[in-house]
Amino acid sequence: MSTLHATAIGGTSIRASLGQVEILHDISIGFPAGCWSSIVGPNGAGKSTLLKVLAGLLPHSGEVRLLGQPLQQVSGRSRAQQLAWLGQNEGTGDDLTVWDVAMLGRLPYQRWLDSPSAADHRAVEQALRATQAWDWRARALGQLSGGERQRVLLARALAVQAQVLLMDEPLANLDPPHQSDWLAVVRALVQQGKTVVSVLHEISFALHADQMVVMAQGRVAHQGACADAATHRALEAVFAGRIAIHALGHQWVALPVVTCP
Repeated sequence: MSTLHATAIGGTSIRASLGQVEILHDISIGFPAGCWSSIVGPNGAGKSTLLKVLAGLLPHSGEVRLLGQPLQQVSGRSRAQQLAWLGQNEGTGDDLTVWDVAMLGRLPYQRWLDSPSAADHRAVEQALRATQAWDWRARALGQLSGGERQRVLLARALAVQAQVLLMDEPLANLDPPHQSDWLAVVRALVQQGKTVVSVLHEISFALHADQMVVMAQGRVAHQGACADAATHRALEAVFAGRIAIHALGHQWVALPVVTCP
């Protein structure tokens, strides 16, 4: 991890279980502020579990810190303003309009029963335009395709205007052009000084991040810059040599290694 950046969010001696099975095994990790970090690894590596622990959504042992404070000491309202979450397969009322779903991201700033402020309206419009969902703002969420719905949920997360954004499989259901749009949104967030941590299965997209965390079997196998050869070797290793990292122009891509029978 770069020493040039303070840690925006991280954990020490993190252990977490699902049922009777321990998923995360004594993980200590920090994600640098003002950077995009991607978390990758095989199925069952503990990627989503780690992200949920960082978001305060799963019980765990050890300590999580958000912007320098123990997460458990941050009030619910303050946490909701500082930390935005986009999870997998999130349930949201299909009868709600796209505008209303995005406006949910502004609840941490609103007093009970107060109407949204002008700042709330500006934040929601900005978020819907950033995700190209503005034109459907009056439509019900249930009328949208899976990809369109995902863009609305991303807009809800963006509307929070949080300093730290955690995203679990944000490219799910998005076609390639809108995956590229998501990449542009993340880059814009980082330019604004925001911190983004995303779990991704799309390794080639994950390699666009500033740094990468490679996980395997509930542990961190490697953490380093996406351009580093050591990161590429760690990636190839956790996937048992089934992928190979190659340079393509000014970027890195992951290609499957096909073995002939």
